[in-house]
Amino acid sequence: MSFTRDANQAIRATLITWIICGLIYPLIMIIVGQIVFPDQANGSLITNSRKQVIGSDLIGQPFTSERYFNGRPSTTNYSTADPRKDESGVLKTGISGASNLAPSNIALIERIKGNDGFQGLQTAGIKPTADLVYTSGSSLDPHISLAGAKAQIARVAKARGVQEQKLESLINQNIDRRFLGIFGEPGVNVLKLNLAVDALKSGG
Repeated sequence: MSFTRDANQAIRATLITWIICGLIYPLIMIIVGQIVFPDQANGSLITNSRKQVIGSDLIGQPFTSERYFNGRPSTTNYSTADPRKDESGVLKTGISGASNLAPSNIALIERIKGNDGFQGLQTAGIKPTADLVYTSGSSLDPHISLAGAKAQIARVAKARGVQEQKLESLINQNIDRRFLGIFGEPGVNVLKLNLAVDALKSGG
């Protein structure tokens, strides 16, 4: 009898715990998230003027045109790898992370010095900054520093035929401040900035 009673208690406790933790709690979190933080709960998605989703303000995107501000380099190409050459499974897994290459690694040194690093930036007339040369820990960072953004003003202004002061004003309008005013450094979300640049161009 004792075994049966203990087994029944264990089963009931398991069922109650499963209902609370596996059903009720997640449902409450979903409801609270949709009511209090709907934007964050749905992925912080960014839409264009036609209400089409074009990205998330949490995930960086590659910009290579001279008409746009470029983001940080990425070891995963922001999950935009060619599906025909996706040996590492980036597109299948949505992998993120740094290269973990040591400072002495020749591959890292060549990338930093090459067209994706100092040489490419200098050719484009951009003063290299750390965030424009080195990848982030996640390799999906959507932000660049204020210095990294302002270093690209002359190139973007020339490509678009707009005044540099207008681009600098857009940068200042799209600054993400320190979290709680004390954590991290101010940065600029590259996708949001480029959308603002497009709006500036279309608005004359």
